[in-house]
Amino acid sequence: MTEQDAADAETADDGAGVGNGSGTEVTGDAEPTDEGDERGNGAADPLSDVDVDAEFDADEAFDIDAEFDADTEGDEALVDRVTEANPESVAHELAALRTRVAGLEEQLDAREEELDEVTSKLKRKQADFQNYKKRMEKRREQEKERATEDLVERLLEVRDNLVRALDQDEADIDDLRSGVESTLKGFDRVLEDENVDVVDPDPGDEVDPHTHEVLMRVESDQPGDTVADVHRPGYVMAEKVLQTAQVTVSDGGE
Repeated sequence: MTEQDAADAETADDGAGVGNGSGTEVTGDAEPTDEGDERGNGAADPLSDVDVDAEFDADEAFDIDAEFDADTEGDEALVDRVTEANPESVAHELAALRTRVAGLEEQLDAREEELDEVTSKLKRKQADFQNYKKRMEKRREQEKERATEDLVERLLEVRDNLVRALDQDEADIDDLRSGVESTLKGFDRVLEDENVDVVDPDPGDEVDPHTHEVLMRVESDQPGDTVADVHRPGYVMAEKVLQTAQVTVSDGGE
């Protein structure tokens, strides 16, 4: 081998030991590392980008779409409808709406008038009822004051008879007595018509604690604990004692 051949061989060995200029020895059988791959092509691995995008939640994107405001959709639909509609048709529809609104306003006014009328009638009825109550109260007071009017009218005749009896200056005692007895009978008829019973027990009758008032016990020929004498008669009206009869009771000769 000549000196020139030796130099060529050394140069070939140096070239085989040099890689891509980085100073690292590269052989044909060696597997490239991750770092070498990244530096070799000068770009990031596209798989890493795919993994990041895969983490996006498709359901979440759907929920966001579902939350779209329905009113906004309705407004947009209305705008589209007006835009696409025939101007003449829109004008007719607006006129119909105005007519309907005017009709509703008229109905509202009519209802308000009816309400005012009903309120006025109610106030008048209340006033009439108050006046009726006052009239009835006054009438009841009058009826209460005149409840005995019929009785008094019938008693007037009795009083007139008594006055005429006293006016007879030279009247005989028998005539006077007869007049008083006649007047008393008329008075008793008035009491009977009014359902009034006279309580006037006879001597010897049993004492009635309900209608008799015992004044005292006295000596009498009557049996013991019976009526000896009557000092004042009693009166009962419709089973109600108006006045008890005042009586004395026999002691039975004790």
